[in-house]
Amino acid sequence: MLRIANCSGFYGDRLSAAREMVEGGPIDVLTGDWLAELTMLILAGNRLRGRPGYAPTFLKQLEEVLGTCLERGIKIVSNAGGLDPAGCAGAVTELATRLGLPVRVAHVTGDDLTGHDLGGAPNADTGEPLPAPALTANAYLGGRPIAAALSAGADVVVTGRVTDAALVTGPGIWRYGWGPGDLDALAGSVVAGHVIECGCQATGGNYAFFGEVPDLARCGFPLVELEADGSSVVTKHPGTGGLVSVGTVTAQLLYEIASPRYLGPDVIARFDTIRLEQQGPDRVRVSGVRGEAPPGTLKVAVNYLAGYRNTMTLVLTGLDIEAKARLAQEAIWARVPRESFDEVHVELTPLAGTALLRVTVMDADRRRAGRAFSSAVVETGLASYPGFYGLTPPGDASPYGVYWPTLIPAEAVRARVWLDGRELPTVPDDSEDDGRERSGQAPPPPVTRPGAPEGAAPGGPRGADGGGGTVRVALGSIVGARSGDKGGNANLGVWVRTPEQFGWLESHLTVERLAELLPGTAELNVERFELPNLLAVNFVVHGLLGRGVAASPRLDAQAKALGEELRAVLTDIPRRLL
Repeated sequence: MLRIANCSGFYGDRLSAAREMVEGGPIDVLTGDWLAELTMLILAGNRLRGRPGYAPTFLKQLEEVLGTCLERGIKIVSNAGGLDPAGCAGAVTELATRLGLPVRVAHVTGDDLTGHDLGGAPNADTGEPLPAPALTANAYLGGRPIAAALSAGADVVVTGRVTDAALVTGPGIWRYGWGPGDLDALAGSVVAGHVIECGCQATGGNYAFFGEVPDLARCGFPLVELEADGSSVVTKHPGTGGLVSVGTVTAQLLYEIASPRYLGPDVIARFDTIRLEQQGPDRVRVSGVRGEAPPGTLKVAVNYLAGYRNTMTLVLTGLDIEAKARLAQEAIWARVPRESFDEVHVELTPLAGTALLRVTVMDADRRRAGRAFSSAVVETGLASYPGFYGLTPPGDASPYGVYWPTLIPAEAVRARVWLDGRELPTVPDDSEDDGRERSGQAPPPPVTRPGAPEGAAPGGPRGADGGGGTVRVALGSIVGARSGDKGGNANLGVWVRTPEQFGWLESHLTVERLAELLPGTAELNVERFELPNLLAVNFVVHGLLGRGVAASPRLDAQAKALGEELRAVLTDIPRRLL
C-alpha cells in the first residue's frame, strides 16, 4: 500500500496543509496541485513582470516540512514548477542548502511547446485556428517521467504542466512497476489522482449536502491508500474536520469531466466502471476501474493575449428592475456607443430585493476599453434610474488572455527528466513495452447498472411516479451537484443516493428538461452522459463560458455555482423518493 497525500488543490490553497499532512499521520508521498488552466496565464503575467514563472507558495510550504520528509523518507511531488520547473527546482535546492539539508531534486521538462509548430493549433472544441501568437503552450505530460525521477533517487520532483492525476499515477508506477500494458491499474491510479487533486473537495469541501459535514471549518486534506492493482481507499488523517463518504467522493469524481472515457497520456480511465464502497468512517474504497490504451494525441494548453477588458457593476433596487436595467444601458451607450467595442457583455443578476447589472466591454484598444468607458458610466450617476449606485469606481482596462485547448501527436513531445542538474536517460514512451498502439478505441467494458434496493417497492414504468403522486420541490431535495469549467465549456454533474432515485433522475433530467430548468443553456449545445455506477448524470454545456475563464465576462466565470443554481429550481419529484 502506498499512502499518497494532497496538500494543495490550487495556487492559493491553505499554506498550512503540507505541515498538517506530514504531521497528521503516516504518508509515503506528499503531492500538491498548483496548475489550474487559469494559473498558467497568471504565471505568464508574473514572468512578464520579472517575477518567477513558478508558484513561490510551494517553497513556503516546503520550508516547514522538508526536513521531516527527508527524515521519514516521504517523497514530494508537485507541479508547482509551472512555466519554469528548472527555476523552481533550483529554488528548492537553494532552500535545502540554507536549511542545511541534503536533498536530491528532480525536475521534468518537455511540456513547453511555446514557439513550436502546432499546425495552426485548431481549437479542440470548435476547430477554429489559433487567432494570435501563443503566449504559452504546454502539453499535458503523464506520470512516467515522475516515476523515472523517483526511481533515480529523487527526494523532490518538480514538474511543469502534467495532468493533475499524474501526481498520483507517477508514484504508483514507481512503487509498483506498472508498464504501459497495465491499463486497469493505471486507470485506477488516475481515478485516485482525480479524487484528491482538488484537496478538500474530496473531504466535504464545496459539498452540496454541506450540513452533513462535521467541522468543515477545519476540513482535513485527503489522501489515498493506493494498492498494486490500482484500487484505493480515500481517507483523511484522524482528528481532522470534514467527511469522506461515497457522496463526497462521487461529487469530486464528477468535477470537470466530460465523457465517461477520461482521456490521459498514460491511459483512458473508464469512469463508468468505478465502484465505490463505504468501508468505515471516512474511508471509501474505489475499485473496478477499467482502462483503455491512451489516445495518439496529447492535449496542449495554449494561452494568448486577446485584448483589454473593463467591467462596471451597478446596483438596481426595488421596483421595475428590468426597466431600470434598460434605462441604465441607454444612458451608457448614449455616451459611448455600444458598437464602438469589439465585444460587449451585459449580465443582470437578480438578488433578494435587488439585482446587479454588470456591463463588460472588450477591445483591442486599451484606451477605448479603459477610462473612456468607465468614466462614461459614472457620468450617468445623476441622470439614470432611481436608487442609482455602483460597486466599481472608474478605472483603466486590464489585459485578458484566452485559454485555447488543442491537440498534438504524442510522438511529437519528449519528456525530459533532470536530477541534480543532470539529464537522466530518455524516459520510455508509453506506446512501447507491450506492443499496444495508442488508440483509445477499445470496445467499452460492460457496465453494471444499479438494481433496486433490497425490499424497495417496484418503481413502475420509467417516468411514472410509482404511486403517491408528485411534490413540487427544489431539485436539490434529493439531487447533489458539482460544476466547473473546462475551457469555454461548463461541466455539470448531478447524482442521487439510491438506485430508485436514479431510475427517476435518468428519465427526468434530460437535455430538454435542463433547458427548461436552466434557460441559459437552452441555446447552447449540451451533451449528456449517464454514469449509472455512480448514480449520476453529467452534462457538458458547450460555450457557456465563452472563450474560457480568463476571458469570460460572467459573474460566475468558472461555472462553480451552476450546480447550485440547478438544485434550487423547483420541479416535480415523486413523493416516495423524498
